[in-house]
Amino acid sequence: MASPKLAAGDGSYDFHLRSLSAASRDSAAAADPASDPNLLQSVRMVFEMCKEAKGANDEMVARAFPVMNKLFQRCAAAPTLSTASTGVLLLTILQFFLDFGEAVLHDADGSLKTFFRSCLSREFSDPIVAERTLEFLIANKTKILNSFPTLVPQFFPLLLKLIASNGDRLDKKFSEVLPLMMSAGSFLPLFLSLMDLPMLVVALEKVERSSGTLIGSSLATIQKSAAPEMLLALMDEAYTGSSIEDQSGNSGSDDSGRLDLADPMFLDLLKDENDGIAAKHWTSPTISSTLQATLNSPQSDRLKQSLKMAPRFLTVYFATALQDVNNSLLCALIPVAMSRYAAMFPDKDFSFEVRKKLSDFLLAAFQRSPDIIALLKKPITDRLGEAHGNPAKMELALHLCWAIGEHGAGGIKHKDVARELFENLELLLYENLATSRLGLSQDPGFDSMGASSRKSSQARLLCFVVTAIAKLATCHNELLPRARVSLAKLLSCRSLGPGPQTGESGSAPVTI
Repeated sequence: MASPKLAAGDGSYDFHLRSLSAASRDSAAAADPASDPNLLQSVRMVFEMCKEAKGANDEMVARAFPVMNKLFQRCAAAPTLSTASTGVLLLTILQFFLDFGEAVLHDADGSLKTFFRSCLSREFSDPIVAERTLEFLIANKTKILNSFPTLVPQFFPLLLKLIASNGDRLDKKFSEVLPLMMSAGSFLPLFLSLMDLPMLVVALEKVERSSGTLIGSSLATIQKSAAPEMLLALMDEAYTGSSIEDQSGNSGSDDSGRLDLADPMFLDLLKDENDGIAAKHWTSPTISSTLQATLNSPQSDRLKQSLKMAPRFLTVYFATALQDVNNSLLCALIPVAMSRYAAMFPDKDFSFEVRKKLSDFLLAAFQRSPDIIALLKKPITDRLGEAHGNPAKMELALHLCWAIGEHGAGGIKHKDVARELFENLELLLYENLATSRLGLSQDPGFDSMGASSRKSSQARLLCFVVTAIAKLATCHNELLPRARVSLAKLLSCRSLGPGPQTGESGSAPVTI
């Protein structure tokens, strides 16, 4: 029974509450409960009245909560074929739960997860729902961090699909939400997913061309449909470069080239929830050709936008990591970052921007914690050994050489590590001198650079290696005799390669 104040002064509250109660019970509206345009307005009115009420606040919330909860569950359970969007309605009810949950002892964790799994998984590409979702997360940032810290890290793949589908109009809002996605369990998978944002766009667009608009369709539902073969074949084409025939209109009885439903590439790229690090297939010989084929085709607006957004998101990610993450997670991230330095979406501008972000992060991480160099001796030496692999790997080796020398291989207390890294630098120096004198390159891809450019790159690498050797010997005096020997051998080498005209060694001395 409502209090006299409620009955007399807040009659509209009773009216809207009765409307919501009727909607939550109406079996005729069960198939599409959000189709009534007045439903959202009633939820908003009840919500606002509960916020504005003073003395009767608790009673109003207690009366409204069961109705709101029942309506939320009905909308979340609506069939996937419903035509009305439930996203904005559910977000408004969720805000009610967060604001008044303590008054009715309601834990909103289950409701929040229900929204992501039952609504956002179908409506992530709806521009209105996408924007309202980001605004909801921003508005409740503190509350989510304190009370539901695992929520956003758990569903970051779904939020990445949201931004991949909606483009750069939501760029700034997504950047505000991005730090919420980072936790111990999502730290590394999130980095890989940000690196692969353009590939996510390619995959979503292929699904869209095969199955129609993504709005209102859960990718999990599409995958489990009566004819998933076409969708999975499209993903096979995206990753392996295999060709498929247009099977529009038929269920696809041809088993040739069919992908297993558990194909890791498909499941990892289009998943809704974070389930750890899945294997990335950048070593597959068909990946580069497939990605190159994508570049040779006209790029969609969404793909162009993703190529610009991903570097900006990586900037936010790295800044947050350097500020908030401990050395253990940094030590886990750095080898992964180095492994992706030469493996990314092959767009020239995108690759340049991302490698710049990776380089800046690596150097900043070593500057923050020089000990990391000693802890990561093995992956660092592995990357130094790949310095002649291709231009990107050589560029990474340059930065690593600089960091080793600048920070004394981790500091004066890491003498054993310094000696081992010094030996690797010596080896890199001698290998580089040998290939320079003989005019050799270990990678045919270098031929496209031209002899002059290749010679310049080797000279640049020599400069960094020699500088690192000199700095290491300065920090660790026991290495000084070996450093003198290395420099003497360098000075005795008279050229970096065959002369441009005669093919014989030139006579110009090397300048370091």
